[in-house]
Amino acid sequence: MIIKINGQVADIVLDLEKTVGEVLAALEQWLVNSGHRLSGLAIDGESVSASALEMAFSRDVETINNLDIFTSSLSELSAQSLVQIYRDIDEYESLDFDEKQSFFQSWNESPQAKHINEQFPDIFTVCNRAFSGEINFGILRSVVEERLRELGNPAGELPILEQLVSEVCNRLEELPLDIQTGKDMRAAETIQIFSTVAEKVFRIFDIFNRQGFSTDTIKVGEAAIPDYINEFSSVIKEMLAAYEQQDTVLVGDLAEYELAPRLRGLTTALSQAVGEKTWVMQV
Repeated sequence: MIIKINGQVADIVLDLEKTVGEVLAALEQWLVNSGHRLSGLAIDGESVSASALEMAFSRDVETINNLDIFTSSLSELSAQSLVQIYRDIDEYESLDFDEKQSFFQSWNESPQAKHINEQFPDIFTVCNRAFSGEINFGILRSVVEERLRELGNPAGELPILEQLVSEVCNRLEELPLDIQTGKDMRAAETIQIFSTVAEKVFRIFDIFNRQGFSTDTIKVGEAAIPDYINEFSSVIKEMLAAYEQQDTVLVGDLAEYELAPRLRGLTTALSQAVGEKTWVMQV
């Protein structure tokens, strides 16, 4: 059996694999390590549909002459899954009440939904809330639009990120005074905004790395990025624990003297590295 991956003959020697499913299982770790996922399959020139995958996986390799495996990068599959959400919303809104319930159940069991749940668990939650009528679709569209911008052009998100970081850091520095003066609602809002912005910072770093840009060479002061992010994450956990325990003094100190400068330093280092064109895309 000749095995091709994206049109190229693969140098693969089968050992104990007897079925197509076993062949794909053997390739799974290689795909994961290369940042790709299975996106299509053809057996002897015939494309295999999603509904016929189970039968195809059980095929004996001895009965096959050519196995064509098609892969896509994780970023490509993620973008496709996110774009599909727009179409899902349009279809859902065109249905009557009974059909909407059936659509929602089918959507939750679809490969697209499983991919979104794996890669974007927060967006999966927003999808469920929107399709169940808990929130409006405008919120879901806005969240999807932001993630598509991040995936498509992470460098282009940096000016937006810098503005968000500047605003939330100002609020973090004001947090001790807010707590002391009884502005509990504003203090809680600051913690929520910080959490959202910090998640976006980490996502941008992750996207750069997934797309072949190594961030490991960036430094914040004398600290390498991996170490700096680990320390930053530890401080975030400490601050959230203090907030839950209502240790207002520790919350204020950590917010003003630890989180705000660390968040600024992390974002500034990334922006400077991108501006200096230190990234090398790995194809």
